[in-house]
Amino acid sequence: MKKLAAIAAVFVLTLLVGCGNSANNNNTAGTNTPADNGTASNATAAPDAVTSASVVDNGEDFKKAISKDGTWIAAILNDLTFTEELVVDGQFTNKDAPARKIALYTQDADHNITNSFTLTAPTITIKSENAQIQGGTFVGDVYVEADGFKVVNATIEGNVYFSDEKYQATYSASDQGKVTGVTEVKK
Repeated sequence: MKKLAAIAAVFVLTLLVGCGNSANNNNTAGTNTPADNGTASNATAAPDAVTSASVVDNGEDFKKAISKDGTWIAAILNDLTFTEELVVDGQFTNKDAPARKIALYTQDADHNITNSFTLTAPTITIKSENAQIQGGTFVGDVYVEADGFKVVNATIEGNVYFSDEKYQATYSASDQGKVTGVTEVKK
């Protein structure tokens, strides 16, 4: 199984290196990942962070990738389970707009999902603007403390709680995204 994960990692990293966006000449990191389709651009007037994607296969690297010092995309290569709470923090950009993506899948060269994964934790707190969970399953409760949270082609097996009505007003479960529990404001 580890050999399969290593082969998948090499394939994904090959895509990252070989499909960079050469039109980006401002020295920011824009790379093609399983989740960004080669359109990443982290250029803003004063970015908090300038990064590319992080493709991970273990818990410690995943926690780093979702931290405020992490990357705008955290893509996993296998199921991950945590006993502690997770926090998605920091402000990142894609296409010159705030963005953060938790990619729970891998894809082929034609952007078809080849594997979906499950991320399990008691809770995950979303503090990054326009964050989305995409392409797999999160098992646990989600606490949203930022605008623009989305569930895209993914399932939340738990509840989604918003710390304020304004965050709930910008929430979207689109493209086959679903939540099995409640979605409500909980202060």
